[in-house]
Amino acid sequence: MHGHKRRHSRDKTRARSLPATEPQARLEVEPRPAGQGLAIGFLGASGTVTGSRYLLEDDSTRILVDCGLFQGGRELRNLNWAPPPAELNGVETILLTHAHLDHSGAIPRLVRSGWNGRVIATRATAELCELLLPDSGHLQEKDAQFANRRGYSRHQPALPLYTQNDALIALERFEGVDFDESVEVAPGISARFHRVGHILGAAAIEIDWKGTKILFSGDLGRYGDAVMLDPSPPTEADYLIVESTYGNREHDARPPEQALGESIERCVARGGTVVIPAFAVGRAQSLLYHLSLLKKAGRLQGVPVYLDSPMAIDASEIMCANSRDHRLSHEQCKAACAVAHYVRDAEESKALTADANPKIIISASGMATGGRVLHHLRQFAPDARNLVLFAGFQAAGTRGAALVAGATSIKIYGEVVPVLAEVINLSMLSAHADCNEIMRWLSGMKHAPRMTFVTHGEATASTSLVARISRELGWECTAPRLGSWGDLAASIELKSLM
Repeated sequence: MHGHKRRHSRDKTRARSLPATEPQARLEVEPRPAGQGLAIGFLGASGTVTGSRYLLEDDSTRILVDCGLFQGGRELRNLNWAPPPAELNGVETILLTHAHLDHSGAIPRLVRSGWNGRVIATRATAELCELLLPDSGHLQEKDAQFANRRGYSRHQPALPLYTQNDALIALERFEGVDFDESVEVAPGISARFHRVGHILGAAAIEIDWKGTKILFSGDLGRYGDAVMLDPSPPTEADYLIVESTYGNREHDARPPEQALGESIERCVARGGTVVIPAFAVGRAQSLLYHLSLLKKAGRLQGVPVYLDSPMAIDASEIMCANSRDHRLSHEQCKAACAVAHYVRDAEESKALTADANPKIIISASGMATGGRVLHHLRQFAPDARNLVLFAGFQAAGTRGAALVAGATSIKIYGEVVPVLAEVINLSMLSAHADCNEIMRWLSGMKHAPRMTFVTHGEATASTSLVARISRELGWECTAPRLGSWGDLAASIELKSLM
């Protein structure tokens, strides 16, 4: 097990009830069917891409797989403020597939409410969460302060979902394990984490629950990705929970350097700035690698690259220190990261926003939901010379999704910002497997699961993948509703899930 050196005194005020100005919301969970033994509750990422959270329970044990933030429209985001469902009472362990906030970001909120269990993840995931979770708390505090100063929040006062201190306390619950190591979770229950690419530390989780095998795909990475390793073949399972982010779409087949280089050169030729909203963990490092190859090939000469995200800078350093978990050597990783000028200081970030010269700015967040990239978008989106370049999936209801769909204006910090800049999304840069790659991974199973649950996708993507799995593999599968239950102890009654 991997222990964390950080130890912080508990904030004695954190367990108090928060002011009633928090958005009121509730996750509606269906009553669990009577007489079920082992069951799974779909408490997130069902009918939507975000908020990954699955409850496994029998008569004596409850385990949570992932505990992520909902992102997207207001109705979804408000679920982050909901009190923990009663069904989470008695959960002693969270198994975490990877570090992205839609899988890990609600853990500090749960700890804030009084939860004191343990979180088990791969060592790299635990290390990345040391960056992501405190940064998430810090940004929420800053956004609440900004909203209160500007007076644009619907809630008075605006509050953070959780604080940096809450996140630091949550990190004390983390235990890191090696890939493919068997970990005892509870009496008669064990888990193994298997590589799936996507980002550093990302894993599919194989659970042996008293003889019943359950496999969670987590977020599947790409085959032949320039940076990350291919997903490991799936293990055999009685029940499978598989993601469907791109369940109905294929990625653009153009080489990443070609698409990226042509887009940037087109923008620079007209005197514009390229703003790339990118996830600080994973996409930022991959983008740096592709940009370094373009520079090495003699392209983009004289065009400065800025990585304006302290967290992405730290994540890049973690990437270079974990060369076993990706394709790049330590030297290649260092060379890729050296292509950018690192911007840590807020004043330097503001200076970038004011700089009218052509340049490339990579800044979090990847769906333009928060962080420094919002200041850059507010400055550069109204100018037709500029380019806003996305590098992956944009969840419904996010600014990223609105921009990719052709929105002529977006709201940032209560201000309506016109959008005249060119906006593109290069899907081949995504860290997610597309529909064909998901099917390739599933086809590696020698025997059909008793039931396959298709989750972590918008409704159209999930239902499309259900139909394809049924047609091409002949498996029984379903796309469960948010708040529904699945029976893992006997035959599945599909009508209870449809």
